[in-house]
Amino acid sequence: MNRRLRILLPLLLAGILGPGIQVLQAQTAAERDSLNVDQRSYEAGYRAGYKAGYDAGRQSATKSRRTTEPTAQLQTQTPTGCRIGQASGRRSATSTGFGARSATNRTGTNPYASANDRPNTSGRRFMHRLSAEFRPEYIFPTNPFLEGENRTGQPIDLSLSGHFRYSFQFRPGSTPDRIYGGACQGLGIAYYDFQRPDELGNPVAVYLFQGARIARLAPRLTFDYEWNFGLSFGWVPYDPETNPNNKMMGSKINAYLNVDLLLKWRIMREVDLSAGIALTHFSNGNTKYPNAGLNSIGGRIALAYNFGRQSPETAPRTLCPDFPRHVSYDLTLFGSWRRRGIEIDGKQYAAPDAYTVVGFNFAPMYNFGYKFRAGVSFDGVYDGSANVISDSSLDTIGSLDDMKTSDPGFIRQIALGLSARAEFVMPYFNIGIGLGVNVLHKGGDLRSFYQILALKVAVTRSSYVHIGYSLRDFHMPNFLMLGVGYRFNNKYPRHR
Repeated sequence: MNRRLRILLPLLLAGILGPGIQVLQAQTAAERDSLNVDQRSYEAGYRAGYKAGYDAGRQSATKSRRTTEPTAQLQTQTPTGCRIGQASGRRSATSTGFGARSATNRTGTNPYASANDRPNTSGRRFMHRLSAEFRPEYIFPTNPFLEGENRTGQPIDLSLSGHFRYSFQFRPGSTPDRIYGGACQGLGIAYYDFQRPDELGNPVAVYLFQGARIARLAPRLTFDYEWNFGLSFGWVPYDPETNPNNKMMGSKINAYLNVDLLLKWRIMREVDLSAGIALTHFSNGNTKYPNAGLNSIGGRIALAYNFGRQSPETAPRTLCPDFPRHVSYDLTLFGSWRRRGIEIDGKQYAAPDAYTVVGFNFAPMYNFGYKFRAGVSFDGVYDGSANVISDSSLDTIGSLDDMKTSDPGFIRQIALGLSARAEFVMPYFNIGIGLGVNVLHKGGDLRSFYQILALKVAVTRSSYVHIGYSLRDFHMPNFLMLGVGYRFNNKYPRHR
């Protein structure tokens, strides 16, 4: 009995399991054949697309050379056609054909696609960032008050500040992100401590800022720049009775300017650490006396958290859309007020009045590319302080409060100038400089070589707010230029 079971049992198992094993083997073979077919299809599609793109690229390059270059240069530039054909072939092979469609993994993405075709963040247009920053800075001793002519008799040479900031940038890997070097812009608030709260105060600065990459030093390390521009509140200004030593700041609100160079290191997927040097300037733009200003240099260190950054921002370099070069026309209207010094008996004294300044700039500008434009500007100005003089000497009037000035007339306070202009163009902000001379005027104060530094903040595609400052001979304060403007014939491409 046992012998018969030993004989029949293998036969029964073979009869039961045999068909299942055969079916399993058939399915495995079918799947293997299907994968081989997919692989062969992909390879065939890749080769066909590569060959088609290569041939098309070479033909295009050859036709271009035949129509634009001498025959003697044909052989020396053949590799260019090869490179064009190879690039075209790769794009065609990886983006079209059955092979490209079938080579899709379980997540629904193409593993053969380039890094620029994969999302670096979520599908949103912008990536947002929060950062905290600390800046210790050395204050330049540019006037007697800072050198030690204050209540303590000690130099004022240290500035400490803490900053909290919000910023955003275009999605990493997007077209505008590649064009403008990962530019980010935003709003910051800072608290300053100059170690003299009774004579200087502890001002709070609120400012706009923008920064971008200058160079990539390593996959996780970049060399960047940044500028800050805003207002600072809470100064203790000069007062002849309560704060007579502070002959540096004459107003409670002062402009805040800052320029930084820094290294930025991506230490985690969402976290950046940056450190660098900072240059800072505070002044009231010559709107109130005294206006000696405060200047400092020092270091900065910051931590930033990037919301939604899902992969590194080190996307390979790709070609950006061609820029349509063109001439645009900027019309700017501005106005402000200013204080000025009047010479009496060989010395400068603050005039008792604030004077009106209004003007315009009309600037035809050639747009060379995405980041730069240059041209000339026709500059008209009415300066109510120009050629104003005192009626008499101090011996006659007794004190500055009794000073009287004479009005030279409207014709001696207007001028038309011509200046060379250049602008650095970035998203939302343009930074411009100008060098010019007044060509039509009645002499005196208006016979000048002037310089302009301006910031244009975009409001709509072609309109902007203008914030500028004018100097004379690179060192004499002139006046603020606060206004609005419009850009005609604006052909800058729209990016998303």
